[in-house]
Amino acid sequence: MTRYVLEPAAQVTLPVRGTDKLFPVRRIYCIGRNYADHAIEMGGDPDKEPPFFFQKNSQNVDISGEFPYPKHSSDVHFEMEMVVALKSGGADIAEASALDHVYGYGLGLDMTRRDLQGQAKKTGRPWEIGKAFERSAPMSALVPVSELGHLNQGRIALEVNGEIRQEGDLNQMVWKVPEMISYLSRFYDIATGDLIMSGTPAGVGPIQRGDVMVGSIERLGSFTVKVA
Repeated sequence: MTRYVLEPAAQVTLPVRGTDKLFPVRRIYCIGRNYADHAIEMGGDPDKEPPFFFQKNSQNVDISGEFPYPKHSSDVHFEMEMVVALKSGGADIAEASALDHVYGYGLGLDMTRRDLQGQAKKTGRPWEIGKAFERSAPMSALVPVSELGHLNQGRIALEVNGEIRQEGDLNQMVWKVPEMISYLSRFYDIATGDLIMSGTPAGVGPIQRGDVMVGSIERLGSFTVKVA
């Protein structure tokens, strides 16, 4: 006999490439302005800013390959990112051992209602309305470290309708993966199932209904998301 007063929500998962296994998603941490060129295009100064993070909800993850253009927004932007999936966690993790907590890597899009995010910034309010909305985190299957190794360099790019809109290299990240894990663990008890969206290179911009986005990361491959 169940002890729940209501049926609990289903566990959000990501597939693991080449297997029938599923990765359970707990939290999603997103770092802001982690590529110098993107920080500049957004009006920031990467040489002076400490890292900052915001969160999406696990329920924002979507693997359908379609992104429905959201209501109440007329300026929705793409942000292509590498996803870091954690197999373990803790508090106050040292940078030297941080990569031991990584299960694998994937591709993701931090879809952003830029107009609503901009309004929130102007009034000093939280960003969730612009960042953590339904299906705002399209993602690919994960590739385990055991097959791939760790990714600290390699081309990252996004094409929209066959035209390259974003292009950079993972080695351009201001804060590297071990640093992000260590920094987050100072303020949160990070844990199994957590995802880190590791930032986006310059070139973010708006999408329209019918657009086809193809994101790619060297050694990880590519994934396709159509704007429905």
